[in-house]
Amino acid sequence: MRSVMKKCGACGRYTLKDVCPACGHAAGNPMPPRYSPEDRYGVYRRRLKRAHELER
Repeated sequence: MRSVMKKCGACGRYTLKDVCPACGHAAGNPMPPRYSPEDRYGVYRRRLKRAHELER
């Protein structure tokens, strides 16, 4: 069986489990989504990213 590395969203540690053994938060896929020139939702994602950056 193949295992996939996961990264904790809270502490940034890598693990093979679904839950981080260090802090107990959920671990997810550390890789970004694949690039597609026909990205239908890119405009919305960039708009959300800009709005999130302005809040900081």
